[in-house]
Amino acid sequence: MDPVSVGMLAALAGGAGGELGRQAWATLSELVRRPFSRQAGAVATGEAELVALSESPGEPARAEALSSALAARAAVDPDFAAALASWRRQAPALREGSVTNTISGGTQYGPVIQGRDFSGITFNSPPAPPARES
Repeated sequence: MDPVSVGMLAALAGGAGGELGRQAWATLSELVRRPFSRQAGAVATGEAELVALSESPGEPARAEALSSALAARAAVDPDFAAALASWRRQAPALREGSVTNTISGGTQYGPVIQGRDFSGITFNSPPAPPARES
């Protein structure tokens, strides 16, 4: 099984994807916390890595550790592998990609933020200056 994308894990842990992202993270958390279906030996469940990433989603090493733990567990637990594959198909597509911003329609006054996946932003800009009379 291919490992789960480090970028996707970091994005979900950091809250990307809005409500769908939160649901995907919660579902992954439930999946990781399920007991092994078979004897797994020395393979970790991935729960410690999941908790570590949720505490510090901006640290790529933690996302890499979780991805590796998920792959290792999937390699020894076929039921977990099937459930993880199903989760991956259903998880929201959190892709890196291009963003197109268009500002048009005459003179614009106020702040502009260009990017993607913003949340919790409030604009408190001063009112536009009075229109000049010609």
